[in-house]
Amino acid sequence: MRLPTWLAQHLAALRALLVLTVLLGLVYPLTLVAVGRLPGLVGKADGSLLTANGRTVGSALIGQSFTDADGNPVPRYFQSRPSAAGDGYDPTATAASNLGPESVVDTLSNDPEKSSESLLTAVCARSRAVGELNGVDGRRPYCTTDGVGAVLAVFRADGLTGPVTRVVSVNQVAPATPFVTSWQGVPVELAKPDEDYVAAGGLIVPVRGEAPARPAVPADAVTASGSGLDPHISPAYAEIQVARVARERGTDPATVRRLVGEHTTGRSLGFMGEPVVNVLGLNVALDERFPVR
Repeated sequence: MRLPTWLAQHLAALRALLVLTVLLGLVYPLTLVAVGRLPGLVGKADGSLLTANGRTVGSALIGQSFTDADGNPVPRYFQSRPSAAGDGYDPTATAASNLGPESVVDTLSNDPEKSSESLLTAVCARSRAVGELNGVDGRRPYCTTDGVGAVLAVFRADGLTGPVTRVVSVNQVAPATPFVTSWQGVPVELAKPDEDYVAAGGLIVPVRGEAPARPAVPADAVTASGSGLDPHISPAYAEIQVARVARERGTDPATVRRLVGEHTTGRSLGFMGEPVVNVLGLNVALDERFPVR
């Protein structure tokens, strides 16, 4: 007996559902699990976990901070690049800051919840802190010596073309000292919280300053990765930390530098990307070779 067309179609769809469920819901996942248990792939399938003193300390694929309870860098460890994922390296909140090159003016307010720093000020503050921690020049173009964006709001008598009538350092508030005392003969004022100098007609002017064109602090030391989970730093960032770590570990910089080389991987396929240093793997190796009590 021939089945009605509608019933035959429903039975065919049901058979396809059952076959695909078995193939894609059982056979395929179990095959991948089996492949992941092959020699040489087990560690990667389990998350590339690293252990120290018999306990798991993290994954070589996810960065982490090496700070104390107050958030200060622990000097005996190499420091990771900044992270914008949650409170830092949170896999459940992986994200970037979404701030771009035009983010140069801080939002200053007496209400902490309304205040926010620009990308420029974040970079300036990080560069200054990294420089102080590692004993290198932390200056950067468009940054003040106190670690905020060197940006002025310039007011002119006739909008954009008239003589300058007022100048405000928009990212500095009292008791700071303006990073320049005057601009085109007009004294520079400090910003006041809760005032919008852009809306008031000020022309935003970043000031480069006298910082070197090639800062001693590399870019990955002051910017977060797109995911916020990057476990690597550049060899240049590792290099400026070598002297500090060697001093804290009671060894010579050449020995620490060789250890950095052992945890540096080259370009993918020999031409993609840049060489990188895995910070967690390097710090675990340091604890094993040069333990600090």
